Amino acid sequence: MLTLRCCVIDDEPLAAKLIAGYVEKTPYLELVGSFASAQEAVKCVLEDNIDLVFLDINMPQLNGMEFAKIIPSECKIVFTTAYDNYAIEGFKVNAVDYLLKPVSYEEFVLASNKALRQVEMSRQVSDISISRDFIIIKSEYKLVQIHVPDILYIEGLKDYVKIYVESDSKCIMTLMSMRTLERSLPSPMFLRVHRSFIVNTSKIKIIERNRIIFGKTYIPISETYKQAFSDLIESRLLSSGRNDE
Repeated sequence: MLTLRCCVIDDEPLAAKLIAGYVEKTPYLELVGSFASAQEAVKCVLEDNIDLVFLDINMPQLNGMEFAKIIPSECKIVFTTAYDNYAIEGFKVNAVDYLLKPVSYEEFVLASNKALRQVEMSRQVSDISISRDFIIIKSEYKLVQIHVPDILYIEGLKDYVKIYVESDSKCIMTLMSMRTLERSLPSPMFLRVHRSFIVNTSKIKIIERNRIIFGKTYIPISETYKQAFSDLIESRLLSSGRNDE
């Protein structure tokens, strides 16, 4: 059975303990961490392959709604809050569900089941095959072979990804998570620069104001991924400098 890696983020100790306890008693959930603030949870959510976050909304400094905007798009979110006036805003950031405190175990399981179904659906149809310089993916009930070096960039859209290939005006869309594709593509040729974008760094020609420009497309470089991108660019500049000596 599929297991979802979870973390709980809530500045109320009793509420965090309750949700963490629910996670631990649910067979298909694995508790990776429980945090009292969004700042403490950033590293875990971005680096530990978290599938599901139980996220409080009203927290100091960085609230749940703000934090949801930097969570990778393939990571599911269930909001937990004592207030009922955030529901519409919560669904604008693609939350799986919105739970009012105090949360019952029945409500918790219903929300967790929704997340499980979404992840299962994404993984069942996100087959990807890699052979040397090619990947084969499912797209519109067909298998499509893509020459990896020809990929310009990939855009994440909810449970789908759009793959943009050089010299092709149409993108290739497939039901797949950004995380799955990110793991499958060679590094450092491909680098994630935003929760919704992976770029082929060998195809980058213009960088302007923290944006990568591919023709008429402007791809933002978010704060979360800016350091890794800057390190890559700096290493290439240094390499270029050494070659000129």
